[in-house]
Amino acid sequence: MKKIIFLAIILAASLFGIIFLTPEPQGFPILEYHQITDEKLDPDFEIYNVPPAEFAAQLDFLQAEGYTTITLQDFMRVVHGKGKLPEKPIVLTFDDGYEDNFKIMLPILERHGMTAVIYVITNELGKKNYLTLEELKEMQRRGIEIGSHTADHLPLTTLNAEIQLKQIRESKIFLEWSGLQTIYSLSYPNGAFNAEIEEILRREEYLTAVTGEAGLNTVETNPYELYRVHIRKPRFGLTEFKFRLFKAKFFAKLRNIL
Repeated sequence: MKKIIFLAIILAASLFGIIFLTPEPQGFPILEYHQITDEKLDPDFEIYNVPPAEFAAQLDFLQAEGYTTITLQDFMRVVHGKGKLPEKPIVLTFDDGYEDNFKIMLPILERHGMTAVIYVITNELGKKNYLTLEELKEMQRRGIEIGSHTADHLPLTTLNAEIQLKQIRESKIFLEWSGLQTIYSLSYPNGAFNAEIEEILRREEYLTAVTGEAGLNTVETNPYELYRVHIRKPRFGLTEFKFRLFKAKFFAKLRNIL
């Protein structure tokens, strides 16, 4: 048993050595947020909330490191040869469509001259603690990209093809027919996706979709499998935030090796 443990340690150390000696990977990170509030939340949701002061500190850090925020529409323009990425791009995304994204997050974002992508669960709009259509329209007017998080936030891989299409199509149609500009991006609920769901997105004229898998993205990345790293409520301040950014690079390196 000791010999097996020793060999496992050697293999793990070798793998980490190879990873750290591998050149820095190319690509940009996409960050996944949910809520930005000081309000006391249900313990089950507390982990998905970044307090406003912590969020502002994270944006300060990104600016100091030279990052420039872009939307996924900006990214796709580059993919199609109609633009150029900034030197250090980054995408900030917010899932579910909570009202604090408008009342608290947006002012902090604007003070930093940054932008973001908001993914909304359309059947939750207008309910307690969720965004309204008017707030969404105002956010879009102020440069925020609006995307779909489906109609009901059901893991798509657990549904039959008919319900998958209904969840994907109806959320897009509802937002567009309610007066928002064309919806081009989707966030997979619970990060669940497969090739069949990607094909539905293509047919329904979505251009991008974000996953829950950590990594970095380039113009060569499958636009329906964009990598994203989750930013949870920090327990160790900016140190933990820096680790999350490192996690994206680490998994990008690991994929390059494997």
